[in-house]
This record gives sequence, C-alpha cells and structure tokens, in this order.
Amino acid sequence: MAIKALRGMKDILPPLSDKYLAFIEKASHIAKNYNFSYIETPLLEETALFRRSVGESSDIVGKEMYQFIDKGDNDVCLRPEGTAGVVRSFIEHKLDRQGGVHRFFYYGPMFRYERPQKGRLREFHQFGIESFGEPSVYEDASIILLARDILDAFGITYELKINSLGCPACMPGYRQKLVEFLQSHEDICEDCKRRRETNPIRVLDCKNEGCQAIYEEAPKLSEHLCADCRRDFTKLQELLTQNGVSFTIDPHLVRGLDYYTKTAFEFTSSHLGAQNAVAGGGRYDNLVEYLGGKPTPAVGFAIGIERILDLIELPRSPRQGYYIGVMVPEATDIAFGLAQKLRRSERVAMQYHPKSLKAHLKAADKHNVRYALIIGEDELAKDAVWIKDLEESSEKVIPISQLWSDDDRLRYQNLEQ
Repeated sequence: MAIKALRGMKDILPPLSDKYLAFIEKASHIAKNYNFSYIETPLLEETALFRRSVGESSDIVGKEMYQFIDKGDNDVCLRPEGTAGVVRSFIEHKLDRQGGVHRFFYYGPMFRYERPQKGRLREFHQFGIESFGEPSVYEDASIILLARDILDAFGITYELKINSLGCPACMPGYRQKLVEFLQSHEDICEDCKRRRETNPIRVLDCKNEGCQAIYEEAPKLSEHLCADCRRDFTKLQELLTQNGVSFTIDPHLVRGLDYYTKTAFEFTSSHLGAQNAVAGGGRYDNLVEYLGGKPTPAVGFAIGIERILDLIELPRSPRQGYYIGVMVPEATDIAFGLAQKLRRSERVAMQYHPKSLKAHLKAADKHNVRYALIIGEDELAKDAVWIKDLEESSEKVIPISQLWSDDDRLRYQNLEQ
C-alpha cells in the first residue's frame, strides 16, 4: 500500500512553490524596509509555553495541539502559532533586559489538529511580525501598514477590521458587565457557556449565528474603554485614515488568543469563502511579563500563507538563463563542461540525452530560458555551439572558445553582438 501524506498536510510543489517563494521574498523585503530582522524559532516547544500564553480556555490548547511526551519524558508539542515562541526566545536571550526596540519577522509551518478544510490545514504556514519595546500607537499603525503593504504588493483586495480590547485598567469592569449579560441568556451555545466561565470576551468571536444575534445587544467594549485606551484607539483611526487605509470598527473582533490587549485588527478577503481571514494581530503588552520576562510592550501580526497563495496570480517571469542539449552522444561531455562553467553565474538547464533540435527547443521553451545552446554533429566537428535567442528568435553558430573572455567570464550575452 502506498504511503501518502497525512490528512491535513500537503506537499508544496511547483507551480505553487514558486508562489510560496515569491511571497516569502517580497514579504521579507517589505519587513526589512520597516526595519525588522529575521528570527527563527524551533518547531517543537514545551507544551507549558502555549498553555500559559495562548490560554487554557482557547480551542488551540483545549483541542488542537499536536502534543506528546518525548523519550526524555518532556511534555512537548509542535508549535500551533508563532508569537509565543518568539516571546520565549526574546526572554531566554535576555533581550527584555537590554531595553530599546526589537523587531522581528519569521515564516514557517505551524500545526493544529483540527478538521481540514479549504484555507485551514493541520500543517499550515504563517508569515509573522513581532515588535517589542515600543508602546506608542504609532507602532500599531506601522504594523498595520506593513501588513497592508504586503497585501498590496500582490494586488490582493481586502477589508480591514479594527477594535480595541482595552487594558488591565478597563477590561475588568467590562468583563463583569459582559458576564452579567451572558448569565441572563441561557440560549447561547455550549461553547459560549464554557467560555462564559473561563474567558468571557471570547464569546464575541463565536461563529454561531444565533449567538451573534444575541450579542448584538451585549455591552460594547468601546463604551467601557479607559481614557488612555480611548485616546490611542482614536489616534489609530486618524493615522490609518491619513495614510489612505479604509477600515471598519468591529466591536466583536476579539482575536482567537488570550494574550491580546488594546489594538486588535484583521484583514479579510471576500474571495476566500468561509475562512476569509488572511492576516490578523494586535497588541499584547502583558505577554512578556506573563511568561517570566520584564514588562515589555509588544505588537504584531501573522499572515496565513496558504490563503494568500489562493489569491496570488504571478505574472510569467521573463526568460532567463540557458538550456544546453546535444544531438549526438559524443558531444555530451563538452556540453556538460559548458553547463558547469555557466552555472558559476547563470541558471542552466541541461538535457543529457541526445534529442532532435525540435525536441530541444520545446524543452528550452518549457524551462523559460532565454538561450538554447545545442551541439550537433556539425558543431562538434567545428568545436562550436549553435545558439538561439528564444526571446529575439535569432540564431548563430559560435566557436566555443569565443564564449569566454580572458578572465574566464562569459563574453557572449547577445546574438546581435
């Protein structure tokens, strides 16, 4: 019986892998323009890290983690999200003690054991941004604009929703009001009843239509913000408007993880169906301290790469590089030497087996190269190579010795020279 990939886990092959690499390259470039540096954390972490950061009440910890006891009797799991690992690294390397601002970006696989569906696999990939040490709402705006720039770079249409989740000064009062409201409604779903006892604000994120109808009458968090949170949220709206970003305020936007405070935001696309969120994040000023570090303000976001790839249409890349082929077996060694020499600076595809000229040109076109270099019986006798420029549709025969300059660099670049 053939072994196949596990349910909810998929291979990334061309042409999808071309989109994946293009996204990573462009998103990384934009992150660097915002002065973010690359960080990479392990796929495997202690389970306690996510229990403390993501929260016991979350579905991720309660139902979805790939958790097991390893051979050293350690309770470990595959990372279900990226922020907690970056915070753990930030604390472990004592960056919280250095002061200043630290900005990181990362990308890679995450794992959640849930029912696979379009846009939501058990192994999925995220591109993430985390900023530590800057409490200003300008950083919140900058983070949102960074996400906007990435989506714009690929021509992705989106809607932006924002909300403020308050802070430790104003959240307890709102939480009490919400609990009182929820206790008067026993017709909410079982998940909401459970969350009512563990993390009441999470009920606002419920996808049950009946619950959402009830929550239209629930107390609004925006009406219970303290003066500082209200001022920052107003300023965030001003900054987004000034920079040409349209948004709507969604009072039910609470994010799916327990560690968020103040700013929360989400980018959605109407082209994705039910799983329409492509990016989301916000501020989490308490998480570093909660995980044992020095109190440090922080803000970030993550983009679901699989969902982005569904929306990307890459233009055909320009012809680039060389295809080398032979029409007689005696020319293979010479062609192989040419390929190795060219590969020092150029992209080269080579066919080792003799084929007809028509077959070679068809293969060269499939590889999307600029030049086809073919050695047939006549070229072998003359120690030459037949070259065709597939973009200009011009061709000529050139002695192999004339391909290279005195310092062994490629001299030939254009058939018109």
